[in-house]
Amino acid sequence: MNLQQLRYVFEVERQGLNVSDAAEALFTSQPGVSKQIRLLEAELGIEIFVRHGKRLVGVTEPGRQVLAIARRMLQDLDNLKQVGDEFSNEAEGALSIATTHTQARYVLPRVIRDFLARYPRVRLSLHQGNPRQVCEMVLSGEADLAIATEAIAEYGELVMLPCYQWNRCVVATPRHPILAERPLTLEAIARYPLITYDDAFTGRSLINKAFLGRGLKPEVVLTAIDSDVIKTYVEMDLGIGILARMAWDPADERRLGMIDAAHLFESSTTRLGLRRSAWLRGYVYSFIELFAPHLTRRMIDAALSGRSGEDPQL
Repeated sequence: MNLQQLRYVFEVERQGLNVSDAAEALFTSQPGVSKQIRLLEAELGIEIFVRHGKRLVGVTEPGRQVLAIARRMLQDLDNLKQVGDEFSNEAEGALSIATTHTQARYVLPRVIRDFLARYPRVRLSLHQGNPRQVCEMVLSGEADLAIATEAIAEYGELVMLPCYQWNRCVVATPRHPILAERPLTLEAIARYPLITYDDAFTGRSLINKAFLGRGLKPEVVLTAIDSDVIKTYVEMDLGIGILARMAWDPADERRLGMIDAAHLFESSTTRLGLRRSAWLRGYVYSFIELFAPHLTRRMIDAALSGRSGEDPQL
């Protein structure tokens, strides 16, 4: 048994059981990957994968245990490398962040500007996706941390830390009657075609919950994953929009009107997700501090080591 074999089984599972894609990602040959997996299975005396002919179609129960151990061992190996990097060159390295469009567009620019001013030799990369995708990026090692509102709590392999709370606003063309509603009500919103986020995004579940709680079923004519796309179609007067309040930019006032809707919906919490037992370089703590100043290094370390509760409150 060797680490190479563990990398192979881990990558095959990560690539959706596609051995060819795994081999390509590992810069090796498909027969070589298949052979090493067979050798590992023979040594362990179990089958890791379920096969149909030459195709892998599933993971066996003992295979799930093997993959869980392989994931931990490979992560620990990565942690060892990072320890060396940290003490040989504290101010150089790479930081990969997986997040949603709204966070990347409206919240992170200031944080990233300040971080790069402090650590100019750190290579920073942003990966965008829906909340589940950004969580998967962290679990696979493609990203170091996830920032999202939805989904992080669904992944037991991730430690989640609360960053900030936010709520929503309604946007419409400047002369739309919804902007004159005082106080704004869910009943008033439900009278008009609605444009808002896709179900997987940005607290959409709490929007649905609020309307259902009042027995309302608004006509949702368009959903999108991008706040700017929502505003574009609202500007075309195809409906009124429900947006994350953070996505309202003062520059929008030239083409749209906005009314706060925080009193109508439960607040949402944006959270940060990290792999359990991850070893973080010093500049990662600095990035987290810039993004969420209340998250101290001591709090982060306690959460990663399991010494704190699952969800420390703001």
